[in-house]
Amino acid sequence: MCVQVTLPASIYAAKQHVLTYYMQRDGIVKSAEGLIRQVFADEWGSSSDAFHARLRRKSDSGGSMRKWLTGLAAALVVLAPAGAANAQAWPSRPINMIVPFPAGGATDTLARFLAEQMRPILGQPIVIENVAGAAGTIGVGRAVRSVADGYALSIGTSTTHMLTGGLYNLQFDLFRDLEPVILIGAEPLLIIGRKNFPADDLKGLIAYLKANPDGASVGIAGIGATGHLTGISLQKETGTKFTFVPYRGNGPAMQDLLSGQIDFMIEPSSNFRSMLGARSAKPFAITGKTRLKSSPDIPTADEAGLPGFFVSLWYGLWVPKDTPKDIIAKLNATMVQVLASAPVKQRFDELGIKISPLQQQSPDALRAFQQAEAERWWPIIKASNIKVE
Repeated sequence: MCVQVTLPASIYAAKQHVLTYYMQRDGIVKSAEGLIRQVFADEWGSSSDAFHARLRRKSDSGGSMRKWLTGLAAALVVLAPAGAANAQAWPSRPINMIVPFPAGGATDTLARFLAEQMRPILGQPIVIENVAGAAGTIGVGRAVRSVADGYALSIGTSTTHMLTGGLYNLQFDLFRDLEPVILIGAEPLLIIGRKNFPADDLKGLIAYLKANPDGASVGIAGIGATGHLTGISLQKETGTKFTFVPYRGNGPAMQDLLSGQIDFMIEPSSNFRSMLGARSAKPFAITGKTRLKSSPDIPTADEAGLPGFFVSLWYGLWVPKDTPKDIIAKLNATMVQVLASAPVKQRFDELGIKISPLQQQSPDALRAFQQAEAERWWPIIKASNIKVE
């Protein structure tokens, strides 16, 4: 921030002085007269006439004018808007990260891990707040309505921050009401069934679905979520029919998969890491182009009999609109540092998440990617005639 005092050519002969201050961060130029009154209130009083009379006397006092201006400039610096100082001091207290799904799902797991990595860099804890429902739109809405001071972060996915815009009549705009911070990464989905499901591989699953139209149930994290749209694509690709069972996130759906209440799921692979380790569910295929490093025995859908069936879920970080640019820049730099660390790379490999390339880690890159994805998927949503109840 700098302070600018604008005076006519001859400060001694001046009858009027125009005093302004300028905050470079916000590009705001305002009259400083009110600040001057505040600084010298005890000496001048609150009268406007007294203020201007004293100002004229200072103008006619020769050398004393220079001393007065020096003091004035210093006063303006001290009394500059608190926003600049607050931005420089950020963060001075814990930061809230809003997760639009229940605890236990892939996004929640990722958010908690990243929060721990961000804490030593920012010097403040990141508190996770789970706000679930309506394919994540309730949690995103909570973030949109938060104060734009850098203490509210919105972590989400292609479902919550892109697909829902083509599905729901939202009370906010995903592109105008949130500021992008960084594209974190992406992961394939896993087609996985209950442990005692009759089929043992993807071809067997497809054969079962064809032989039993509407006889199988698939749990989804919400109407219009990535898993839902992938399931619709699977139906079209294979000529099958099955019933979608929506949940308030993947956590509750996974519990029903374990108990046999639903037959299978098509959701982010990182959700099922513990299940795969315990062999408590039956994996059929992943929707990525390559196998997972953490589970190399699981084939891709392309390898397992469904050529060209590729789908991924991507993750990003946003803040409410009007969050100061310098805070966004600091958050972005923090996340770039986090994603470049060896422990994070190892953990992401274990979760099956591919970190976004460095050239795609800027706020502008996330904005462009988010918009391109909407242009790709929103027409598909419309054509599918998905009904939100």
